[in-house]
Amino acid sequence: MTLSGNQKRKMKSASRLYAVQALFQMETSGQTVDQVRVEFLDFRFGAAVDDTADMIEGDAELFEKTLSDAVNNQGTIDQMTDRALVAKWPIARIDPTLRALFRAAGAELLQSETPPKVVISEYVAVALAFFPEGKESKFVNAVLDHMAREARPEAF
Repeated sequence: MTLSGNQKRKMKSASRLYAVQALFQMETSGQTVDQVRVEFLDFRFGAAVDDTADMIEGDAELFEKTLSDAVNNQGTIDQMTDRALVAKWPIARIDPTLRALFRAAGAELLQSETPPKVVISEYVAVALAFFPEGKESKFVNAVLDHMAREARPEAF
């Protein structure tokens, strides 16, 4: 079966959401990257949630790369995030969901060919999924813009 461009974009978007969830789960549960990766790929991608909603199938390759890059480059990503945050709010003090989001987005900014503006837009959408009121998404946009300019200045 050949996927349309729209289906591929939805799968990539889902993978970014799953990567944030997986990084959050690792931090809060103490599970290893391998445990979480297997759980997501085996039980979350495309899983039926209830009678009315299904989890969308994700792009497994993007999910695994984002997760791996976020873990392997966590120190660098956290330092980039700290520089983008106000001095009074180091990464250790922010919401763990946002911390996971910045790590996943930072991994893509450092390790992928995806244009920074696409990465920012995608992760702002993830922030809106977790925080529908909207103020966090504006914060995420500002922090990721700063991170992107540091990680890939040639793209601006």
